[in-house]
Amino acid sequence: MDSSTPAISLSHVTFSYGGSPVLEDVTLSIAERAAVSVVGPNGGGKTTLVRLMLGLLTPQRGAVRVFGQSPVRARPRIGYMPQHMQHDPMFPVTVMDIVLMGRLAGRFGWPGRADRQAATDALAQVDMDAFSRQSYASLSGGQRQRVLIARALCGHPDLLLLDEPTSNVDSLVEGRLLDLLRRLNRRMTIVLVSHDLGFVSGLVREVVCVNRRVVVHPTSEMTGATIHDLYGGEVRMVHHHQFSTPEHPHD
Repeated sequence: MDSSTPAISLSHVTFSYGGSPVLEDVTLSIAERAAVSVVGPNGGGKTTLVRLMLGLLTPQRGAVRVFGQSPVRARPRIGYMPQHMQHDPMFPVTVMDIVLMGRLAGRFGWPGRADRQAATDALAQVDMDAFSRQSYASLSGGQRQRVLIARALCGHPDLLLLDEPTSNVDSLVEGRLLDLLRRLNRRMTIVLVSHDLGFVSGLVREVVCVNRRVVVHPTSEMTGATIHDLYGGEVRMVHHHQFSTPEHPHD
């Protein structure tokens, strides 16, 4: 692949739910090994943008490419950490079971030795290897976040998509996570959705502001006025419930 090919590119992308536009005429390019943050109010289109990158949604107009391919074909090169994972707390799934899900990638059958080694290595990167046999349901919110990051890392991705990685974690874990992402960024592209502008400013150089349309700002340009225009308030952390809308509560 040509080294000039971006990790992610969107060209004049428009997407609507039931005729109501969520994203309009979005053109965006993210270089390989870049680290960018996606910010914006709930209902502005952040989740939709990430789902388009993952190939879970198809735009009504425009094109999405990941490493020069369709997102579906590039999916084995993508590691994704959702903000929440729906699970039955009574189901006896261990931490190792959760992380091994990151090795599936369309494969069937029992995980092999290489899969378990990759899962162990991923857990070690997030300081959770000592919990591999523990029940996932017994973990704290912050521990679950780290396990989900390990699951995203388990497939050795070239692109890491993280949805609110600092929710439910304390300041100590947040600092360790920032150090981890800095190390990972040396060999992979990182895109993270976050309302925590204080956290992302320590990692990213560009901020993708999403509110139906997309504008990219260097981190240095994220002033109080920019935040006020985007969110309607000058805050470091913007909680999700403050900006949910009836039309798009999923964003």
